[in-house]
Amino acid sequence: MRNWWRLLAAEQWKQGGFGLYIHWPFCQAKCPYCDFNSHVVASIDQKRWADAYLVEIDRVAALTSDRILNTVFFGGGTPSLMDARTIDVIMDRIRRNWTISNNIEVTMEANPSSVEAHRFAAYRSAGVNRISLGIQALNNADLKMLGRLHSVEEARNALDIALSTFDRVSFDLIYARQKQSLADWESELSTALSYSTDHLSLYQLTIEPGTAFGDRFEVGKLRDLPDEELAADMFELTQSMTSTAGLPAYEISNHARPGQESQHNLIYWRGGDYLGIGPGAHGRLTIDGTRMATDTPLAPTTWVQSVEQNGSGQNAATQISVDDSDTEYLMMALRTAEGADLNRLVGAEKENISHRIKKLQDFELVKLNNDRLSVPPEKRILLNAILRNLLT
Repeated sequence: MRNWWRLLAAEQWKQGGFGLYIHWPFCQAKCPYCDFNSHVVASIDQKRWADAYLVEIDRVAALTSDRILNTVFFGGGTPSLMDARTIDVIMDRIRRNWTISNNIEVTMEANPSSVEAHRFAAYRSAGVNRISLGIQALNNADLKMLGRLHSVEEARNALDIALSTFDRVSFDLIYARQKQSLADWESELSTALSYSTDHLSLYQLTIEPGTAFGDRFEVGKLRDLPDEELAADMFELTQSMTSTAGLPAYEISNHARPGQESQHNLIYWRGGDYLGIGPGAHGRLTIDGTRMATDTPLAPTTWVQSVEQNGSGQNAATQISVDDSDTEYLMMALRTAEGADLNRLVGAEKENISHRIKKLQDFELVKLNNDRLSVPPEKRILLNAILRNLLT
């Protein structure tokens, strides 16, 4: 029985795919809402960092060289601060180490303040074929409030450059901002939808502990945030407007034209395997039926020195139990429109949740169709509560 479970578990990641995440930890400024692992430094030794990434790519590729690589994602931080030469040598090493999917997706995150036409053209030549722009707001007052360094004009210029350089372009916006009304968001989202992009990431502003916004909120200095009812109205308006415009939500905060979904993020949500390299990068890797969680030191200097001195920037990997793997898959997959395939559950969770699913069905909070469990679009606003009732 134990070997049978291991055999089943060994195959699960293949249904989600295989990707590589590369974390670039540097930014021009730290945004007050951001809890990502990003750092502002006076100067960056690009060659030193490129060499460290190459060492890590060789190390993780030795574990997975027999796999087909579906996606690469340069995240941050602000990866568009990387020299095009750095991207070029990284992509060259990736091609040497893995068989590359015929339709590999290579995404780079970029900030409008660091966008230049010649840099984007060089990134494209290096192999980047999808850009995700962190625009965040389409009015200058709110951009300033969010700590962004660009203006609306710069954002539109960056978007024009991206659209003329890449076939696939996405950008991010944050809503439920201070002093923002429902009419304000409707107007801004209407403008966003008028651009010829195939993907939008639309996030509700969340106040995270340890951020500048979190500190202000704790002492009562972050005022005029929308209340829960208004924030819910904004969420529902977002779903309606994007669906009407042909970019329905395929994940709770991500919207795309059919066929233009982020393939890298779908690996996360479908429970695939992904390698994470760079400071603070996380990964999931299945070897011989055992699924492992990987992470790395947060501090950039600690990470790069570890690579240079030890030949590895990874902390000790942690084994994920079959039951925990099932739970993680359900939590991620139910964020998506396609939902979770219950046939992929191989632990005790499969038996434990059957009666809970029935209760949720009674309240029309989930749908079950041929062992595919999903949350209806109109109920996704209740996702956290649904997951609590399903998994506890």
